[in-house]
Amino acid sequence: MKKLTLVIPIMFVLIGGWLVLSNLSPFVKQTKPSGTVMAVEEEPEETDTTLEKHRPLSDEVLYPIRPEIGEEIGELYIPKLDAHLPIFHGTDEDELEKGVGHFAGSVLPGERDNSVLSGHRDTVFRKLGEVGEGDLLIVRTSAGEFTYKVYQVRIVDADDRSVIVPKPRATLTVTTCYPFNFIGDAPDRYILVANLVN
Repeated sequence: MKKLTLVIPIMFVLIGGWLVLSNLSPFVKQTKPSGTVMAVEEEPEETDTTLEKHRPLSDEVLYPIRPEIGEEIGELYIPKLDAHLPIFHGTDEDELEKGVGHFAGSVLPGERDNSVLSGHRDTVFRKLGEVGEGDLLIVRTSAGEFTYKVYQVRIVDADDRSVIVPKPRATLTVTTCYPFNFIGDAPDRYILVANLVN
């Protein structure tokens, strides 16, 4: 009887430990950082046609020198939140730890097409859910200040690549993981799509 009273608590401790470890393993194994845009498999080399696509609405070249990965390229100001957030070129964890990441496979802010920004939902974009249609997003870079107006809010699957598709006009797409209070690798993305208004 004495042996049985010792064995039962030991069994409960072992089973409890196994349950805790098996439930934590998905969080430990996750490799995709929270709030990132899925990277295109390989960024194509710029040719004359892709340079043409990156041209601004006028003949003026906004960015004669293209930024390097990890370089700070500007600031995202969100008036609704009174938030000033630094923007870094690239969306790897190194950039996202410092601020908002600019997806290197997209055009730079102010250029014609889709400029994609991404950030963590638990740091820089903690309150992004408060921003919606009609709100302004202002990007300041070496090329000037660009004001965008949000015209669409979307919630998409984490693997949805429509976030990074080309656009016919100067567009800013801002993305983060969703739901905001989700623990672990969130299944969806919260997307703001905004058009350049000046």
